[in-house]
Amino acid sequence: MSVKTSPPPRARSQAVREHPSGDPRFNLIDRTLKRFSYQQDALIEVLHTAQETFGFLSDDLLIYVARQLKLPLSWVYGVATFYHFFTLKPQGKHTCIVCMGTACYVKRAAEIVAALQQAFHVEPGGTTADGLLSLSTARCLGSCGLAPVLVLDGEVLGRETPESTLERVRQLLLAEQSDAAPSANGDAMHVTNGGIHEPI
Repeated sequence: MSVKTSPPPRARSQAVREHPSGDPRFNLIDRTLKRFSYQQDALIEVLHTAQETFGFLSDDLLIYVARQLKLPLSWVYGVATFYHFFTLKPQGKHTCIVCMGTACYVKRAAEIVAALQQAFHVEPGGTTADGLLSLSTARCLGSCGLAPVLVLDGEVLGRETPESTLERVRQLLLAEQSDAAPSANGDAMHVTNGGIHEPI
């Protein structure tokens, strides 16, 4: 009596299949593409996923998304550059978006941008040399009643002035520097008005 044996089941050693690019982050984009059945009208959702995964939309990412959705690259690029929440450059650890809509502009938004440029040596659309702060402007953030408005690390702040904005950003970056630079002997440090570091 012969016993038929079936071949062993395929080993699922590759539970997570490797993306052809070798970068596993593309798998997150592929999941979003599959969830929306590669529908072209899912472009914004796919771009959101790509930016959240990679931090910004590189040329390679835009080309990949265009090919997967069978859209012209010019269309994908146009959408990515139209909306202020997409960026084509690596962003700093902290982001500041200043609204330049009419209501905000009339209430000194341009002065806020100029103050940030001068204090932190950064142009709109750029990032500081230390990679801590990215500054950008938006056509309108839709909060005209709170003009001038800015978004600092995702928090919407209204009725800002150049002075209040500089103070907020300085506090944010000061906290970042104090977290990143513990003293050599492990003691806590503080900065006096003269800028001298002293142990607490």
